[in-house]
Amino acid sequence: MDLIKGKLGIGTAPLGNMFRDVPDDEARQTLETAWDLGIRYFDTAPLYGAGLSELRVGEFLSQHNRDDFFLSTKVGRVIEDETEEKEGMFQYGRKNKVITDYSEDAVKRSVEQSLERLKTDRLDFVYVHDVSPDYHGDEWVTQFDIARKGAFRVLSRLREEGVIKKWGLGVNRTEPIELAMELEEAQPDISLQATHYTLLNHEHALLKLMPRALETEMKIVVGAPFNSGVLVGGSHFDYGDIPDEIASKASRIKQIAEKHGVSVKAAALQFSMAHPAVAAVIPGSTRPEHIKEDVAASTEEIPAGFWDELRDQNLVSPHAPLPVDQRV
Repeated sequence: MDLIKGKLGIGTAPLGNMFRDVPDDEARQTLETAWDLGIRYFDTAPLYGAGLSELRVGEFLSQHNRDDFFLSTKVGRVIEDETEEKEGMFQYGRKNKVITDYSEDAVKRSVEQSLERLKTDRLDFVYVHDVSPDYHGDEWVTQFDIARKGAFRVLSRLREEGVIKKWGLGVNRTEPIELAMELEEAQPDISLQATHYTLLNHEHALLKLMPRALETEMKIVVGAPFNSGVLVGGSHFDYGDIPDEIASKASRIKQIAEKHGVSVKAAALQFSMAHPAVAAVIPGSTRPEHIKEDVAASTEEIPAGFWDELRDQNLVSPHAPLPVDQRV
């Protein structure tokens, strides 16, 4: 039985004014559209606009019965009252200073802040955010050790107390999750892995992360299934510029999709959903029409010949579970 019905949720980083200033009305309409179309899993984080995404999600979900949806957020960032000038992905978010801290006291404070912004008394899933090489470079192992002694222990206690149901890591690389699964004292039961189990990029995750997740019965939530836009005509790859080889691969996938009358969005979502370790896939958007596309794409019928050709062209791993059994 699937943990999350339909395996489709919504990532709300864009609602934290990622890359642009999103009007409150548009953010609310996006959430309303998701709800009206049956989406019941909402993921957010303090980092997204220095709490802006959490505030918007909390305001919307407070109108609904708490038992009717799944809600996840993250720890590792604490929002201060002090303000500062912003740059980068969330330059259009709130001006509050964001402190990175995986220690016990900071994580307790982070959870308390999130509960307040989200207008709830409990969280379904909590992810330790960005304790990963792409954010911390060579220092990531040191930060991971701080999280192991701080965040992991706090979240384990909160799980026992019923404040949260499950916890794990929320990262853009697979190595931190792989390391956490080997710790006897940690036992994460759900983790958010963005960018590395996608139609465009999945080889590494298939080797270690996904088999080990199945062994330990840890569920995976796939974030950024379009690799932050490049697969569906966007201007970013994994939150940065698009390398030539990635643009070429995305173009080849698009050509094959057009040949078979398949939308790339459907192929991307259904590819990530097909793995038995995956609990949900959470594309993010600020535009209601994109939410409608996502919901339709998640159930679009895709011919087996499309997947055959992707494999023949070495665009999909022969080891990846697919939405259809081509041997039937």
